[in-house]
Amino acid sequence: MSSLVPSLPPGYRSRPATPDDVPAIHALVTACEREAYGRGQSDAGAVAADLARPGLVPESDTVLVLDPAGRLAARAWVDRRSEVDVHPAHRGRGLGAVLLGWTLARARQAGTARVVQTVPEADTGAVALLRAHGYEPLVTAWLLEFAMPAEPAVPEPPAGITVRPFRTGDGPAAHVLVQDAFDEWQERRQAYEEWAAHTVERPTFAPQRSALAFAGDHLVGAALALDVPGTDEGYLEQVAVRREHRGRGIARLLLRHTFRAFHRTGLRSCTLWTHSDTGALDPYLRVGMTVRRSSTVFRKDLGV
Repeated sequence: MSSLVPSLPPGYRSRPATPDDVPAIHALVTACEREAYGRGQSDAGAVAADLARPGLVPESDTVLVLDPAGRLAARAWVDRRSEVDVHPAHRGRGLGAVLLGWTLARARQAGTARVVQTVPEADTGAVALLRAHGYEPLVTAWLLEFAMPAEPAVPEPPAGITVRPFRTGDGPAAHVLVQDAFDEWQERRQAYEEWAAHTVERPTFAPQRSALAFAGDHLVGAALALDVPGTDEGYLEQVAVRREHRGRGIARLLLRHTFRAFHRTGLRSCTLWTHSDTGALDPYLRVGMTVRRSSTVFRKDLGV
């Protein structure tokens, strides 16, 4: 299936995305974030990692929509998950509906059984569009915030547990830890290369602000942090603790280490995403985090 979208409004044209488009796509995503939230929150590394997802073929699974002047007006990609972003200056012209239809057609053509897309609950137009296309809510996702007006206190570690920052060479062990911990709710285990592209090999990965917990020489917990340019807060990409070590305060310990590390760089808040399938909302709230905003992950079964 071609990335060309024939039903675009007059003057618009489409083509597939390439790695050279990452800066322009990032600028588009940031403009959408600022429209929705008043601030940008993504980085170019996340865009590049999405384009490099195993199984995603840019020539057939991505679309860029250009305006008559050749500027990027919208984009979409689909590979089990999907994303559609329309620049605020180009909304109200039907681009979102056209691209959503393209993602569904491409997913069916690829034999995908279902497709999911995440939209902010505050974006009522996008929510209505997805529902009109037969999407149903799957899970709720929350962006949580920890405010740090003063340096966060770090509790003493449980007996037998030590904590240190991430070091070169820790990636493979952290990958296994995260995949084991996330097996309870994620659909599939990610290969190291896919996982690393979104975490430890991402240009914004912050090893000195990422905390690892060990029982002896055995890795039992990890909090992996990012320094996202253009934001004034720290961000935690993943937090995981081995099942047999949960309930000992290790997650709280790792979070506090990471919060303190960000505070010492001059930042006064730290954020992370979680969702309803993980069961982690209440533990995060007990640590002192609060919900800044929420999104819904919608699913559409394609009957393939």
